[in-house]
Amino acid sequence: MATAVIALADQDFDPTEAAVPWRWLSQAGHQVLFATSDGRVGACDPEMLTGVLLGIVKALPEHAADYERMRQSAAFQAPLAFGDLDPAVHDLLVLPGGHAQGMRQYLESEALQEAVVRFMEVSAPVGAICHGGVVLARARARGRSVIAGRRVTTLPKRFEMGAWLATKPTRGDYFRTYPQWVQDEVHQAVGAEGEVLTGPFLPLHGDGFVVEDGALVTARWPGDAERFGATLVELLDRSER
Repeated sequence: MATAVIALADQDFDPTEAAVPWRWLSQAGHQVLFATSDGRVGACDPEMLTGVLLGIVKALPEHAADYERMRQSAAFQAPLAFGDLDPAVHDLLVLPGGHAQGMRQYLESEALQEAVVRFMEVSAPVGAICHGGVVLARARARGRSVIAGRRVTTLPKRFEMGAWLATKPTRGDYFRTYPQWVQDEVHQAVGAEGEVLTGPFLPLHGDGFVVEDGALVTARWPGDAERFGATLVELLDRSER
């Protein structure tokens, strides 16, 4: 079986976007490791467990349970460092997202961006969901993003803007990680030769939406996490044939 690594922010990563792929990959029999900036244990955004907007916006109960099981796993408690990520050793790199300000350390990590370049340059499987697409956009090789010319999806501007406007009176910029919208940054990274698909209009949990482009799998938000996890398993199955 394959070895997958889920790269995590030191704090504020989205619990659903990390734990659901972990469950899918683990149940398929793959070894799942974790990595943080310096090998210390990461922590999710606690408000995605307790809920914001009168408790409406939070991880689904089953996904919160996935997170708790993941958090207690031996691999989660002993992460690698971003500098240890190696496509010669690890078969899949997974980039979850998260929107709170603690995510900036992860989104701006040069060590993580360099790891993404290592994977992408040898066409090793990579999966990114939500703000994980920002890491892809910022990972550069030979003067351009590794997703230049690629077909991807990412957090749609309408989702990000809607969450920000709905909570701004009480939470300020909690749902706005940067002044630039995620979709705009990813669109600039793929360039005129690439394509950014935004999927169904409404942010509803259900079948989910992912885009595959070779060994790259991208998804938009926690509502896509189940399909994202299933697609990563399918990608590894194809890679092992």
